[in-house]
Amino acid sequence: ADPANRQKFPAIVIFPQCDADDFWSRIIRNPVTQKDDSLGGRFFPIDQPIGKSAGLVLKLLDSMTGTNTVNTKRIYIGGLSMGGMGTFELLWRRPGYFAAAIPICGGGNPENVATYAKKFPVWIFHGAVDQVVSVSHSRLMVGALKKAGAKVKYTEYPGVNHNSWDNAFAEPDLLVWLFKQKKK
Repeated sequence: ADPANRQKFPAIVIFPQCDADDFWSRIIRNPVTQKDDSLGGRFFPIDQPIGKSAGLVLKLLDSMTGTNTVNTKRIYIGGLSMGGMGTFELLWRRPGYFAAAIPICGGGNPENVATYAKKFPVWIFHGAVDQVVSVSHSRLMVGALKKAGAKVKYTEYPGVNHNSWDNAFAEPDLLVWLFKQKKK
């Protein structure tokens, strides 16, 4: 919303909201978690169809890219919390679509990263003491992305709980880094 940023980084920005009865990613929540379950009972199946809200976002993006007003080599995706999970979900469902991604305090299925790992860079953010979405989700995804050969950056904020987006959006290099990314 900063006018200086709008001058330096002109863009079309979309902030979709998920229906209350939906979730940005396909997820299974185990209400009875084991003490050693570092993922907090959240698992991301790959055998389910895309959800209604995420599907609508892809339809919106497709309709916008068909208008010649969007630079298709510079489409970025990001989200926080459930939106961070949705970011990982859309990355594997549309592996060649985006130029870069910034999931914040999210998570995903590490089995899917090979489909998109080498296609674009990812900068992941998480608070080290997140009590809503365990930091282990981001650590797991970072490890899987690195193993798959991705260009991945990871910023973990010591002492920060779930609101790590405040820190991420305050990163002085975030927009500079993001807007340098371009699909080949």
